[in-house]
Amino acid sequence: MTQINDWDVGRLLGVSGSYWQACTLHAGVKLGVFSTIEAGYMTAEEVAGRLGADVRGAAVLLNALSAMKLMVKTGDRYVNSPFSKTYLVKESPQYIGYMVMHHHHLVNGWARLDQAVLSGRPTRQKGHLEDEERESFLMGMFNMAMGIAPRLAGVIDLQGRRHLLDLGGGPGTYAIHFCMANPALRATVADLPTSRPFAEKTISRFGLSDRIAFIPCNYLQDDIPGSYDAAWLSHILHGDGPDECQEIIHRAVSALAPGGVVMIHDFILNDTSDGPLFPAIFSLNMLVNTDKGRSYTEGQIRDMMAKAGIGQIKRLSFEGPNASGILSGIL
Repeated sequence: MTQINDWDVGRLLGVSGSYWQACTLHAGVKLGVFSTIEAGYMTAEEVAGRLGADVRGAAVLLNALSAMKLMVKTGDRYVNSPFSKTYLVKESPQYIGYMVMHHHHLVNGWARLDQAVLSGRPTRQKGHLEDEERESFLMGMFNMAMGIAPRLAGVIDLQGRRHLLDLGGGPGTYAIHFCMANPALRATVADLPTSRPFAEKTISRFGLSDRIAFIPCNYLQDDIPGSYDAAWLSHILHGDGPDECQEIIHRAVSALAPGGVVMIHDFILNDTSDGPLFPAIFSLNMLVNTDKGRSYTEGQIRDMMAKAGIGQIKRLSFEGPNASGILSGIL
């Protein structure tokens, strides 16, 4: 945690203006600069021609990306850095540009954070996500989960479990890796109907369509069909208020056989709610974008699980990016 004496004017102004670099990155990804330049060294004029952009605009963007070490400039030509080639070229299997674009789509709401604090209401406009935003969100979640799920699959003990419920699982990344690590396991991803095309495409890509099913489900309104002996709830509680979270956990538990395991993965605050940094800041993201969402403390999640009849609750030793953690228990 940052101490008061860690701050100085330079650091303060650096934080204040840090969105300049973020917007530079967003523009590079949104315009497809990294994918365009993947063919090899190119001049600003050549990049501008490919993008249909102004030459001056392209040049200053390329120079800024080079200053950020995301590109390498030699003479008047530019090429991707090794990092950018791996993570910012859309054709790369390790592309994380979808998450970058998800962050881009949140900028307008965050710019009105003061209004959200005064009103207690989201500043993001209501309504269905546009296709591009939905793709960025779901595939961004896939990007992030792909960095965690393979490691988690080796840590979480699902031996003897036969049917996993991946509630709110989006593209099904965790279900995929849990099934890959446990050959006797099958899984069902339950999420909104709009997630179905992304989930089925991703599941098929891993050759697991015969073991992982998708069911359309609004987990705040619908009973969950089927019977399971394991339930995985990853990054869904933070989108709702305490009463709704209790209902989500209750519905998951209602679909479990006795002895079933429940695992909740989220950004977890300490019990005074003032750290770690990312979960605390993420609560503001939920203020800006949802009616009731927030980060929860470990104690709050434990209480919700206990009220749903879950026992033997424990915090797993796993710690993911941005202070994500896992609480598990047995029904």
